[in-house]
Amino acid sequence: MNIFWREIKANFRSLLLWGVIVVLLALEGFAEFSAYADNPELLAILDSMPQSLLDAFNMRAFNLTTVSGFYGVMFIYFALLLSIAAAMWGSDVITKEERDKTAEFALTLPVTRSRLVTAKILAVLVNCLGLLLITWGAVAFNARSYRPDAEFYRFLRLSMLALFFLQLIFLALGVFLGCAMRRYKRAGAMAVAVLLISYFFSIISAMHEKLEWLKYLSPFRYFDAAVLLHESRMDPLFIGLSIGIVVCCLAGAYFFYARRDIYI
Repeated sequence: MNIFWREIKANFRSLLLWGVIVVLLALEGFAEFSAYADNPELLAILDSMPQSLLDAFNMRAFNLTTVSGFYGVMFIYFALLLSIAAAMWGSDVITKEERDKTAEFALTLPVTRSRLVTAKILAVLVNCLGLLLITWGAVAFNARSYRPDAEFYRFLRLSMLALFFLQLIFLALGVFLGCAMRRYKRAGAMAVAVLLISYFFSIISAMHEKLEWLKYLSPFRYFDAAVLLHESRMDPLFIGLSIGIVVCCLAGAYFFYARRDIYI
């Protein structure tokens, strides 16, 4: 338990920093929405853009003159921010003991390596939940002046659940890389690189039918904002795939960390 609280305190500033970034994104996004709100003439600008570009960013699925539609377009930006934060926290919480030369102290505690990893994962999970709540509050607060309807709040709740799944996936990936990679200094960069490649796959998979299979390689396509808004559901296949990724990554993390040489 001491390890858990130690990690909570150590990561508090990082949580505040990411929280500020999310709040600023929400402020900027809804400030931009003020130009679109109830102004269908601006939609003509989108009609003049290449259709493949609109499909890549899923912009044809939303009505940007409504608060629900505009938030649907913004969803991917929140997904990227929260996923990057989760991946970096996940990789750093394991590797920082070696980076900061405190591994010897951590390993002398009367706990097993598996308990050490568990306490660290739980602490980062609290961070992820905290950032998710900040995001939820920032979006709801900035949207209130546009008098959102029940559909928006239903969409917001479902989108927050989708964001939580994405956080879990990239948190687990970060922890796995932090535990498995011998060159621990590269774990964070590798986690973010995998995340960005995954996002790239999500873009190109939407541009052509022959590339649609790439969506299975991108968690960002598992939770389509258009489906969340218009159908108010998540695909059970992708929920199962997400859980499978998380379980495999965490199982691999425990396996490799129990057997790796710790640099002190």
